[in-house]
Amino acid sequence: MTEAIQTVGILGGSFNPVHIGHLMLASYLQQFAGLDAVWLTLSPRNPLKTHPGALIPDMCRLEMLKIATRDIDESIGVCDIELSMPRPSYTVDTLKVLSRRYPRKRFKLIVGSDNWRIFEQWKDYQTILDDYGVIVYPRPGYPVPNRYEDGMEVVDAPLSSLSSTFVRGAIARGKDMTCFLPPGVFQYIKEKGLYLPTQK
Repeated sequence: MTEAIQTVGILGGSFNPVHIGHLMLASYLQQFAGLDAVWLTLSPRNPLKTHPGALIPDMCRLEMLKIATRDIDESIGVCDIELSMPRPSYTVDTLKVLSRRYPRKRFKLIVGSDNWRIFEQWKDYQTILDDYGVIVYPRPGYPVPNRYEDGMEVVDAPLSSLSSTFVRGAIARGKDMTCFLPPGVFQYIKEKGLYLPTQK
């Protein structure tokens, strides 16, 4: 019996750190956007971000993703393929490598409405639309466009203004982020002394 082709959503990001908003979005998309799974795909560095901020080592961010998803079933996974690819990494190349490595899976890209506004700046963006498809979810302050485009679909995911920037700033001020992060992630951050103010 032939194995059914699964549709996997690729939600890329620096996850610096991963927070509950990321998991909420991934779970919503998997359950309500017709996806068999969502893979949280760690990006070493975004080519469009010239100032990535306090980007901690790749392996620390990857470990936090693994901690965040360890008690979740296979509907939400972690993908570290970009860590072994040339840098800066481009999404179109990631999708091509994944398609070759997993021929029985169909991949779709997931982006926020903020990134959709600049999507034409992405490398080979038309190839992404034509060959894979893009799911756009709303981001605060960036209305989802009304226009329809081949290869693009909009999902009405719940809005969340929680950001990794906020979490990093709060940790630097000594705030308790237990309720803002997946179970175990804040403990890992404290044990490793991450995101603390730079000592002068």
